[in-house]
Amino acid sequence: MINHSNKAVGTPTSGLLVTDGGVFMGARRDPAGCSVALFGVAYDGTTSFRPGTRFGPAAIRAVSEGLETYDPQLDRDLADVAYADLGAVDCPHGAPEPVVEAVRRATEAVLDQNLRPLMLGGEHSISSGAVAAVAARHPDLVLLQLDAHADLRDSWLGSRHSHACAMRRCLEVLPSGTLLQLDIRSGTREEFAELRQEQRLLQLAQLPAALDALRGRPIYLTVDLDWFDPAVLPGTGTPEPGGFCWADFAGVVAALQGQRLVAADVVELAPALDPSDVSSVLAAKVVRSLILSLAAAPAP
Repeated sequence: MINHSNKAVGTPTSGLLVTDGGVFMGARRDPAGCSVALFGVAYDGTTSFRPGTRFGPAAIRAVSEGLETYDPQLDRDLADVAYADLGAVDCPHGAPEPVVEAVRRATEAVLDQNLRPLMLGGEHSISSGAVAAVAARHPDLVLLQLDAHADLRDSWLGSRHSHACAMRRCLEVLPSGTLLQLDIRSGTREEFAELRQEQRLLQLAQLPAALDALRGRPIYLTVDLDWFDPAVLPGTGTPEPGGFCWADFAGVVAALQGQRLVAADVVELAPALDPSDVSSVLAAKVVRSLILSLAAAPAP
């Protein structure tokens, strides 16, 4: 059952824990009758520059009440969508491997209830756990990455589960091997050589055609918020100049309409690095778009 108090969640949703009373705007605690479920992962144990992404999920929830429920781009309203906020994964302290496993189990529990998972991070290392759970249900899963960084290192600072290795670990649990990396602008010489050789590197203008060629296949979207330019989203641990604005993200959302979006995550918000809260508001708006897109996506 799902625990809607501040106690650990038991079977079959082992791995989830409601840690406070905060929920994303208008979300239910009870997932019955819902199609989408949010959960948070407050972990930043492999941060390599500026820490603080463990506070991202709470910040997204806190500012979300300042948004309208209506999305004019999609002409849809959260008030018409049944979605739940299940709380947070009970993260072990320290090494990332137990956290990734806890995320995998939590994502499985969400999927077991026929809910489409939307994970709020935390750092990007957590994504491989969620991708593993979703790919186990959808072997032909397509992974679409929005990120400033390639994240294809095999290890970084002594860890194979560093946030700099996020996509390398995801590829290991992605049976289809289909990874689309959108407008990556930072990485090693070796990472960019691989991006080009494997033809994974896409420009934004190429995304609609790339998705149309994969139409009918399930999609997992992972959004590292440093994909946005630091001029519009400074609250992230590894900012990278030359990024994107809201209109560009709206283009991604438009390209995903009618596609089988089955799961998503939003990671790498470090709210303390932006006292204005603009970064948190932008992140919450991303989450609103993804809830509406997941809820409207064709059934698996």
